[in-house]
Amino acid sequence: MPKAPLPSHDRPSHADGGVRPVDRVGVRALGAPDLDHIDRLLAATDRLFADDYPGDDGTRQPVHTVYVAGDRYTPALPREWGDQALAAVAAQGGMAAVVRDLGVTEDHAAEVAALVTAKLATEPIEDLRLDFEDGYGDRGDAREDADVVRAAQLLADARDHGRTPPFCGIRFKGLEARTRGRGIRSLDLFLTTLHEAGGVPEGLRLTLPKVTTAAQVGAMAALCARLEERLGLTPGSLGFEVQVETPQIILGADGTSPLAAAIHSGEGRVSSLHYGTYDYSAALGIAPAYQSLDHPAADHAKSVMQVAAAQTGVRLSDGSTNILPVGDPEAVRAAWRLSARLTRRSLERGFFQGWDLHPAQLVPRFVANVQFYRQGFASAAARLRAYVSRADSGVLDEPATARALAAFLARGIACGAVSEPEAQRATGIDRAGLEALARPAATERTR
Repeated sequence: MPKAPLPSHDRPSHADGGVRPVDRVGVRALGAPDLDHIDRLLAATDRLFADDYPGDDGTRQPVHTVYVAGDRYTPALPREWGDQALAAVAAQGGMAAVVRDLGVTEDHAAEVAALVTAKLATEPIEDLRLDFEDGYGDRGDAREDADVVRAAQLLADARDHGRTPPFCGIRFKGLEARTRGRGIRSLDLFLTTLHEAGGVPEGLRLTLPKVTTAAQVGAMAALCARLEERLGLTPGSLGFEVQVETPQIILGADGTSPLAAAIHSGEGRVSSLHYGTYDYSAALGIAPAYQSLDHPAADHAKSVMQVAAAQTGVRLSDGSTNILPVGDPEAVRAAWRLSARLTRRSLERGFFQGWDLHPAQLVPRFVANVQFYRQGFASAAARLRAYVSRADSGVLDEPATARALAAFLARGIACGAVSEPEAQRATGIDRAGLEALARPAATERTR
């Protein structure tokens, strides 16, 4: 069989009978014009990645979103939820007994118990959503108008007195034809009332439910731009979450998934994707007894979400479980074990946020998060320290893994599972350094 011809630079030179001088160090076949040519060919690709795949922005992500009907909100609600969660723990024999029942090993039980108790006492709700959609229902225009305005006024008062959670916002009825007018009206009333009462709070979240097409996301982006213009808000300041709870947004009529296109239709305003457990499961015809966060259909939808959002800066949230920790002691413990298992499962799969619907659900949420970060802390810190110092740790970590290790530790600090001093002692890196290592692109953009 004849051999393939050698590349031209490997062929013997007929002039000197040997190898061409291209082998000498510093001699190249290509020059600046050739690089310029390739740059021109890839200019659109470069713009695409710079604009549409900027990576995470490095801001804090809450570990959960608490949903309450909008008419039930008061500024005291976060403290009341924390107190009720602690009371539920006391009724089960105290935090030490609870964390052991939830599978925390003896070597971590005391520290997890202390950290969760402190969390419930100081920051029981990280993200609060005032619900005027399914959790509120249809009560007529006059009643909903009054409840939206009242909720916004109370939220403004809480903001003025430092009593709001780090993140808060509204879920309004979606942009499907049947509810579109009502949803836009509530959103308008909510934002206008906040604006007139002193301004839109930092960390405000707007949640768009029942999304079926990318066009709805584009329409929401246009709506945000118009509200910014009418209220005199900074252009681009209003972002929103997209709820993934319909089959159509996972697989469209043309056989492709519209979800990635939906993110990019949002013109940079989409902040996160939230999985809607029960609407999605019901739409697929799954029997109620088997509708769950860990159903294979749920895993498929969330895998599509994960790939669509990857490197866009759009974050992910899992949904909720509707098994509430109420009733006799064994029913409460069973519900807590279920919630803790599902929360841990989500964390292991890269979903660092979920929904809570009842005060006592805060307990397994925080236990699972603290345990997750405490169990992984020592190994992650040691590997990161070895990577930065170029020491031999027995694990050959690449830059992408180092970023993931730093992000893991930064999330642990943000949720209170790890303290900044202990992270710095273990890694030799302060928190700013961790953030920079975790998200170098975001750090570069802020310079």
